[in-house]
Amino acid sequence: MTRKYLIRTFGCQMNVHDSERLAGLLEADGMEPVDDVEDADVVVLNTCCIRENADNKLYGTLGHLKSLKDRKPGMQIAVAGCLAQKDRDVVQKRAPQVDAVFGTHNVGRAAELLHQAADTGSPVMEILDETALDEDGAFPSALPVRRELPYTAWVSIQIGCDNSCAFCIVPAVRGKEISRPFEMIVEEVRGLAESGTVELTLLGQNVNSYGRDLTRRRPLFAELLRAVGDVDGIRRVRFTSPHPKDLRPETIAAMAESPAACEHLHLPLQSGSDRILAAMHRGYTAARYLERLAAARAAIPDLAVTTDVIVGFPGETDDDFERTLEVVAEGAYDSAYTFVFSPRPGTEAARMVERFVAPEVIAERFERLTIVLERSALARHQARIGRVEEVLIEGPSKKDPAVATGRTRQNKLVHFPVEGPVPAAGTFADVRVTGSAAHFLRGELIGITARPRHKTRIPVAVL
Repeated sequence: MTRKYLIRTFGCQMNVHDSERLAGLLEADGMEPVDDVEDADVVVLNTCCIRENADNKLYGTLGHLKSLKDRKPGMQIAVAGCLAQKDRDVVQKRAPQVDAVFGTHNVGRAAELLHQAADTGSPVMEILDETALDEDGAFPSALPVRRELPYTAWVSIQIGCDNSCAFCIVPAVRGKEISRPFEMIVEEVRGLAESGTVELTLLGQNVNSYGRDLTRRRPLFAELLRAVGDVDGIRRVRFTSPHPKDLRPETIAAMAESPAACEHLHLPLQSGSDRILAAMHRGYTAARYLERLAAARAAIPDLAVTTDVIVGFPGETDDDFERTLEVVAEGAYDSAYTFVFSPRPGTEAARMVERFVAPEVIAERFERLTIVLERSALARHQARIGRVEEVLIEGPSKKDPAVATGRTRQNKLVHFPVEGPVPAAGTFADVRVTGSAAHFLRGELIGITARPRHKTRIPVAVL
């Protein structure tokens, strides 16, 4: 009887891509995916440890799964990802119902570890800290992959991080930066294009520093951006996440000159206060950040810019926060991810207990920041009314099946009504923008410009 699996992902794009690999590995092992946890024989929770609520989500889910496993003795539960990498022993202690725990560096052994747990009847805990490469020197992306959306793909170009941001646990759990060989990345992109992929996102903890462990020649990321954009069939190239201190003129030029490079830059600010930026170890000042942002906007017409901002970093004063509001207003962002500071054990910031900001103060600051950001986002969206946008259709709207939804090259979400069935996901359409809100655009369909080249489903591809 074929075993069924379900993967739940908590975290960033890196976790999502790791889950694609996990799905590919489990299907290569003969399993089939299901959408309902009640039908699953194997449940894998792929975790993140960036923020505290990730811990709460994990253990809350494990509590529910325990009662389910009590009713299904043959069921297996695995915990993977960053939180597993960091808290292997804690997971084992708090959730003895878990059969396997493995980290970010040994995703490729997922099926093997589940078999080992079943054969021995004992939990298997295996975390590798030394390197992200296997014994043969293969990069983790060289694994089976099951992609839910065949027209778009994640492509890992590096893993790990050499920065030392005071609030971030990533370097401790994902290790030092390791760049994937240049030609291996381009070859994967060629294969994706041949299978019908039209849009890809290059992934790394700090994509701007890609290649500095491979060569002293600078800057390799700009060359990579051009190379993957030149692959026949690839119409859109995105990347995340860059670090402002490493955003070089050559990368900006590559974005401006490569037709496939999307007019969207995610440039995390975190704070507008030089004092707080220094305490965070970010490596730039507010003025330097704004200089690089201005350079990108000057070189790339119609550039959309998004950012990250942390509210309530230890020691943040009213004056520090006012500086953040000023920089955010000057940045005129299209959208932003805003976070309340969350102390992660093992980071420098978590030890600044005496400088923690009161929750009520953070809440008030967060509300003020949201007002400034949404005002900016709405203004940027209103300026697009009347324009014709190229939209890559994702499918019908969740609220109305007669409305299609898709994204522009600037990564803006657009909703527009259609007559008859919504065009297949992966279809390109021209859409005139007729209205706006802070978080999306409304439009009217002008016409279909390109149909999908992919098959309706790509089950497992070895990349």
